Amino acid sequence: MAQHCHTHDMPSGGGGAGFRRALWIALIANGAMFALEVAAGIGSGSVALLADAIDFGGDAANYAVSLAVLAMGLAWRARVAWVKGLFMAGFGVFIIGRAAWAALYGDAPEAVTMGVVGMLALAVNIGVAWLLYAWREGDANMRSVWLCSRNDALGNIAVLLASVGVFGTGSRWPDLAVALVMSSLAISSGRSVLRQASAELRSVAGRA
Repeated sequence: MAQHCHTHDMPSGGGGAGFRRALWIALIANGAMFALEVAAGIGSGSVALLADAIDFGGDAANYAVSLAVLAMGLAWRARVAWVKGLFMAGFGVFIIGRAAWAALYGDAPEAVTMGVVGMLALAVNIGVAWLLYAWREGDANMRSVWLCSRNDALGNIAVLLASVGVFGTGSRWPDLAVALVMSSLAISSGRSVLRQASAELRSVAGRA
């Protein structure tokens, strides 16, 4: 893995054929996991799984948009990254609201389903993050797709920890706590992408 991560030259502009191929793989994997986790989240009653499912769906949309703008100039890629950053932060706010509702009206989720689906999701996201690692320091558009894959992998680990907590305590609170951590990560990453995209837009405007 280390050799794969460090033998690529950092791509410029749209990232080239390698970046496009990695995005297609990421898009397909995230779309499949979105469908699976929606069903598992609803079936198990897990807010953390449902949050992860929404994240998978948002990432699949992000990858699709990124593929569409690869051939465009830096200004357009930065504009799209700015919108994606806004949605990442908005996702975090939504999860906070969903967790608050579950805290008032929800029951303890089904821990075994959380654990099994969480492990599968983690395996998928580690693979996607590995594919995208070489482009983590690219422009705002590239950085946003890397952050999406990284956040998903961290979120899956958190879901697994929540499943252990739910299984051990019979309580919904580990599930809700993880959902809140995931929302904070989404908000933080969204702000990071927004800052970089805004800086790139200012740079392009300054050269105009």
